Amino acid sequence: MPRLTVLIVAAAMCCWTSILQAAEPPTIKNTPPVVVKTDPPAGAADVVPGNRDISVIFSKPMRDGSWSWVELSKESFPTKRGEPHFLPDQRTCVLPVSLEPGKTYAIWLNSQPFQNFQDQEGHRAVPYLLVFRTK
Repeated sequence: MPRLTVLIVAAAMCCWTSILQAAEPPTIKNTPPVVVKTDPPAGAADVVPGNRDISVIFSKPMRDGSWSWVELSKESFPTKRGEPHFLPDQRTCVLPVSLEPGKTYAIWLNSQPFQNFQDQEGHRAVPYLLVFRTK
């Protein structure tokens, strides 16, 4: 029996090694963009309410005019004051909003089936849930 176990493990290792070697090595260009920073920060519990911008910075330049600010629920999505837009760096997307006091907000940045945050090569951004609370 131990010999059979060793053979099975060896066969599995050979298959896994072949799969890894066949895959394209990850590069900045071929991997999906990710969120690197948000304002307000995820998990913040003391955000000043009122009119402000929510911004998200991605790991690489994104396609302009293509975004998915997605509701987790109607109650947790802020009131929009304008349309989303990218800043000239093409990495920062801004959503003008109005925030109420004492409220928790939850916003998906990409979420099934909405995957419009994409880099300039067409790779969809990894979904990110931004949650914060106002004072």
